[in-house]
Amino acid sequence: MEVLKLLYDYFPMAVYTGKCLVFISDEWRIELTEHKNTNFGQPGEQLPLIRVRIFQKALGGDFIPGHYEDFQLDSVSELATQIERYIQFAVGKNIRENV
Repeated sequence: MEVLKLLYDYFPMAVYTGKCLVFISDEWRIELTEHKNTNFGQPGEQLPLIRVRIFQKALGGDFIPGHYEDFQLDSVSELATQIERYIQFAVGKNIRENV
């Protein structure tokens, strides 16, 4: 969860729940979760995997899971930049203004 806490500094409009970062609007819900790679064949520290999941609100009001993408970059600033770009292209809006 260390990387999520660092990403929270880049995305202050998100809510940190203790297990994920959440962006939410009238139309979208976006979750960022951190996963540890448990590949025992690789020696040393592995970079955590950040999964970005995008949900769209259905007519009934429920959020329907859509697509997701996994990010694994060693620079937190580059990770935040790429995640922001992915979300903007996926939902067609700037997350710094509104999701």
